Amino acid sequence: MRCLAERANVSGEVMQVVAIATDFSVWDTCVLYRTRWSIESTFASLKVRGFDLERTGITRPDRLERLFGLVILAWVSCLRVGVWLQAQIPVKVKAHGRPAMSLVRYGAEQLCHALRWNLPELPELIRLLSTPFHAPGAA
Repeated sequence: MRCLAERANVSGEVMQVVAIATDFSVWDTCVLYRTRWSIESTFASLKVRGFDLERTGITRPDRLERLFGLVILAWVSCLRVGVWLQAQIPVKVKAHGRPAMSLVRYGAEQLCHALRWNLPELPELIRLLSTPFHAPGAA
C-alpha cells in the first residue's frame, strides 16, 4: 500500500489517497478487503470496544485458550441476539448513514437488560441461544 498524497481534495472532501498494488482483480481486492475489515471489526469488538479481552492478566496458554473460547461464545451469543432483534426492531441509522451500534452491541445490551431485570423475553432469548444455527445459505 502506498500513500499518494498527504491530503487531497476528492469530490469536495479532504481525504488521504491510498493506492493498493495487487495482482488480484479490482473486484477480488474489494472482496478480500471487506473480509479483512470484517475480521478486524470482530477483533476490535473482542478487545477495547467490547469485551475488553486485552485487560486480562492471564498469560498461561491453556487458561488464555479457555478464556478466549468463552469470550467467543459470548460474542457469538450477542451477535445472534442482535441479528434476531434487528429483524424485529432495526437499529437506528445515524445521519451519516451508518447504524448507531453494531449488532453485537445491540444483542449484548438486550441480553444484559434481560438478565439483569428478568425481562419477559428472557425465556425466548434462552430458547434462541439453545437452538442450532441454520445451515449457511438457508433461511
